[in-house]
Amino acid sequence: MTDSPVVRAAEPPTEPPPSGRDIAHRPPGYPSALVWLRAGILRDWRGVLGAFVATWFYLPLALLAAVWGGISFAVTGLFAGALGVADQLPAEVRDTPVVGPLVDAFLSRSGGVLGGFLGFAVGFLAGFLLVLLLPWHAALDEPVALLTGLLGMVAAAALIGLLYTLYRVLLEPRLLVVSGAREPSRREEARLRPVLEQCAHRLGLPTVPRLLMEDDPVLANARTYARHIVVTTSVLTEPDEEVAALLSHELVHWRAGDEVTSAFVRGVALPLTLVHAVPAWLMRTFPHPATNFVVFLFFWPVLLTMKYVVLPLHARDVRAAEYRADLGAVLTGHVDGLRAILERRRSFETGRSGWDEAVCATHPPHELRLDRLDRASAPATVDAPVTPELIFGKSGPIGTPKGWLVAGAAALALCVGIAGLGVVQWAFFRPQAAVDGYFSALADRDVDAALDWLTPEERTTVADRKLLADVLRADGYQPPTDVEITGLERDEDRATATVSYRLGGERRTGTLALRRETSATAGLFHGWRVLDGLTPLDVPPGRTGLALNGVPIPATGEGGGVLALPAGGYTATGPGSALSEVPPEPVQVGPGQPQAVPLGLNPVVKPAATTAAEERVRAYLDECAKKAVAAPEGCPFRYYGDGVRKITWQVLDYPRISVELTGPDTARVTTPYEGRGRIRATGTSTGYFGGTTPFTDEQELVVDGVLTATGDSLTFQTGD
Repeated sequence: MTDSPVVRAAEPPTEPPPSGRDIAHRPPGYPSALVWLRAGILRDWRGVLGAFVATWFYLPLALLAAVWGGISFAVTGLFAGALGVADQLPAEVRDTPVVGPLVDAFLSRSGGVLGGFLGFAVGFLAGFLLVLLLPWHAALDEPVALLTGLLGMVAAAALIGLLYTLYRVLLEPRLLVVSGAREPSRREEARLRPVLEQCAHRLGLPTVPRLLMEDDPVLANARTYARHIVVTTSVLTEPDEEVAALLSHELVHWRAGDEVTSAFVRGVALPLTLVHAVPAWLMRTFPHPATNFVVFLFFWPVLLTMKYVVLPLHARDVRAAEYRADLGAVLTGHVDGLRAILERRRSFETGRSGWDEAVCATHPPHELRLDRLDRASAPATVDAPVTPELIFGKSGPIGTPKGWLVAGAAALALCVGIAGLGVVQWAFFRPQAAVDGYFSALADRDVDAALDWLTPEERTTVADRKLLADVLRADGYQPPTDVEITGLERDEDRATATVSYRLGGERRTGTLALRRETSATAGLFHGWRVLDGLTPLDVPPGRTGLALNGVPIPATGEGGGVLALPAGGYTATGPGSALSEVPPEPVQVGPGQPQAVPLGLNPVVKPAATTAAEERVRAYLDECAKKAVAAPEGCPFRYYGDGVRKITWQVLDYPRISVELTGPDTARVTTPYEGRGRIRATGTSTGYFGGTTPFTDEQELVVDGVLTATGDSLTFQTGD
């Protein structure tokens, strides 16, 4: 028995290695992967612009606000127009024959409709512009800030688009496997690989993309990605001519990097794309009119934005890419195969009367593709023959030496400029700069400069800037010295600085709250301002003649007054009189001190006034003692015996007095318990039988009265 020969399947041709390229299976003809990505990214500027505007300017939200604003204003205009438009006509128009009644009748019957349409137009425009301009309201008055904001938005969109493109390119094999693509079998490889390599050779391509299969026995189709071509299994049953035409078409897509272009557009619109994927998946998974209606009800701003902004702008480049890819069949000599495919598919093509088919369709009408294919395959009717250079163009290096030199010089100038701006910001516009400027202005006793470092709200607390300037320039003012910033905590546009300083011979610590300015200096620099650089000073109500550092303070009302002072030391004084004086009161105001500093200025009795009061009391008692009556009027003593015929008074010990102020010009004079004096009464009285009897009586002597200052003189008045 002889052994049967072993029959082996034909080995498919091995795929050549990528020959040292950094990304396997990427198209040839590009000096590097960067040139390949750049060519694809920069091709469709319309699609990128539409994706950028629709996504980063919140176009769906603007559309939502516009529709709701239009509906709200339309309802308002409908009722307002129906109720009162005709009444707003001028009297001259209403009284004009024929014209007046005609206009009145027209407005009375159509005013509501006109008001509704006008209200919808106004509301739609207002809502749309509100969303577009609201994020920029803080930068509208700063051209540089507006420009930098736009540049930052462009940079963010470009970075996200680039990262998404790299994600799609680098992870493309795994993404295609997840979507259902698989490796071709040996039979499929043997059927398609020779045709693919033959078409690539005729197109001048030394390498081919990786070939994958998708199980679909009905639709003969192929799709091109950045590094792969996915062919459905039904293609295997098609004639070789049509297979070659189809693969030639897809090879042009691959060589031109059309998938890179689409990936970058999707990446720029990535937030919008991700949101749009939800309703698209729902409508694709649950194809029912009710499902479509509910999905549209919730996602209509996103769906309309994609349908009327993003897709139409990107579809123009995609359709141009389809025309370009058709030329691949012309160059490889498979025009008849592509014509057969287009003729067969044309019979299934519907009309393009709707927006989706007429504007958003990614493929041109088959009849127009056939027309261009016929013109391109007839050399006598075209200006230039179809060549690889005509289809693919020329891919040069990333840049020329001169271009790199200019770019390097521009980058260096940009870096130097940014570094210079950073130095200026660090030196003059940090929170520390505001603290240093504030205390430096106080050290120079410059009120205007000190107030300029404060927020506008703080400045409004200074009612009289000239009065404050006089107070700071006076000799009694002591600015904080040896100021050091020992700590700084920042929270976005707010900051708190911890400051160590010397005031009144003592080392102290305080805090200052700061806020970043919303407006920019020179359109570039946002400085800082002190929030609590002034401390309220409570002035006693109803007091006149008060002074701070020798500068008179205006009188306040019954409720008192508040004077705002910057940090430093002050001396407060008040008016005196012949009776009282106000001792100078030191006022220490710390930076960032939240509590108001009370100003006491309590008057005290002058020592000379006490001596004068004692003299006035003694003179008063001596006058009382001269009265030879038992009960001298207005005197603090009397004799209570009967039948007094003769009496004399003698002060044995004058009482000590206590003077207590009841006002700036009045004081109560009393005798303390331990300071009582003595007075003796002597005389004769008549007895029961008509004779005279001598008597002697001693009493304690106390004084109670009021001491009043009138000008430079003091007057004592008894309370008895």
